[in-house]
Amino acid sequence: MADPQVQLGGSGSADQDDVEMQGGDEGAEVVEVGETVGEDAVEGDGAEDKPAQRVTFVDYLKSPMIELLIGSGDDQTLLMAHKALLTKSPFFTQKLSSSDSKRIELGEDDLDAMSCFLEYLYTGEYFPHKLPSGNLEVDPSLPKVDESGAQLLKHAKVYTLAEKLEMPALKSLSHSKIHLINSTAPAELNYARYVYSHTTRDDHTIRKPVASFWGQRSHVLRHQTEGTFRQMCMDFPEFAFDVLSFVLDAEEKRAQRKGGGGPDEDVGKSARKRARGQ
Repeated sequence: MADPQVQLGGSGSADQDDVEMQGGDEGAEVVEVGETVGEDAVEGDGAEDKPAQRVTFVDYLKSPMIELLIGSGDDQTLLMAHKALLTKSPFFTQKLSSSDSKRIELGEDDLDAMSCFLEYLYTGEYFPHKLPSGNLEVDPSLPKVDESGAQLLKHAKVYTLAEKLEMPALKSLSHSKIHLINSTAPAELNYARYVYSHTTRDDHTIRKPVASFWGQRSHVLRHQTEGTFRQMCMDFPEFAFDVLSFVLDAEEKRAQRKGGGGPDEDVGKSARKRARGQ
């Protein structure tokens, strides 16, 4: 995925501390209820030697209802969804095939992320939708600039849920929406903290753009985070290492573009000479 682009003050329309992340993967196409969509949503299983039988949306609605108990304690919420749609997720296919129960408890999952997943199952998208222009649909209840990271985290939580549910197209869609959010440096740091605490080390799809973002701008943005950037580096050494690796790789490429040799040429040349004793 392309590295995010950022606008800091100057000619941008946002406030000076605002940043804008753009780029990323192409999202899933918006479809109307009743249509079927590609990879994650409704798809046929017909063999090559037989014509695929068309599955209508009504067929999915005729399937049994499954109860989803989200959260724990006083925050538990009961949602309902049709079994035939839930089984588009391998996670739910396994859960439903291993038990006759029509209730699945998901105590660790986020309610808003799960509701986005269900909206995606039924419609092929989730709010806010991606528009043909490449921007996100405007949500009048939210500020134009994400100052806390809440808007970034909404899509990040959908991303990690899609990873758990094995829904690659939803994962790609949510990731692309992250880079359409206008946000401030503190918001970006809250987002980075979530990414490094909820994804695996080898998830370069979401971690690499985060490291790139801070690697390009940490010399400026760290002053806007009131010490939390330093704390982030201490709490998540992998984040600090990824940012440093980005900075060093960029410096090496810059030197090569200027006609300099590789890093091996400088070995032994940069050591400080120590004065000998008299």
